[in-house]
Amino acid sequence: MAARLLWASRAASHLRISVFPRGFATVVKDLKYADSHEWVKVDGNSATIGITDHAQDHLGDVVYVELPEVGVAVKQNTNFGAVESVKATSDINSPVSGKVVEVNEELNNSPGLVNSSPYEKGWIMKVEISDAAELRNLKDSDEYSKFCEEEDAAH
Repeated sequence: MAARLLWASRAASHLRISVFPRGFATVVKDLKYADSHEWVKVDGNSATIGITDHAQDHLGDVVYVELPEVGVAVKQNTNFGAVESVKATSDINSPVSGKVVEVNEELNNSPGLVNSSPYEKGWIMKVEISDAAELRNLKDSDEYSKFCEEEDAAH
């Protein structure tokens, strides 16, 4: 992993990749959010999951996304992968429990989709939800916006 991180840092430096700093992060109304900055779009018993605009903005340029394997079980608030950026590597936690039914293979070739389109093209996995009651543990858009403001103010 150290070799990959070193390569990613050199590649980003060589390509002079940068993201213009923004004073705000987009929060989508109809999604649910975890305190660890993952979002969930629920459609029946299916959940599409990714990292929030707030998280990608703090990470900086994403150079690699470690995807879970299709068919594995994930548990709420438990690590299932990682996002590597030119600044750091961060674990990704599942906001719901269930079985991974699809992963966004496009991220293998274009990890920057997490930066440019965190809520659409930059999604990470789709999960068949095993316990819908867990959704009550997540924040709505207003609660998440307030949470981010308080978290940023504390730093």
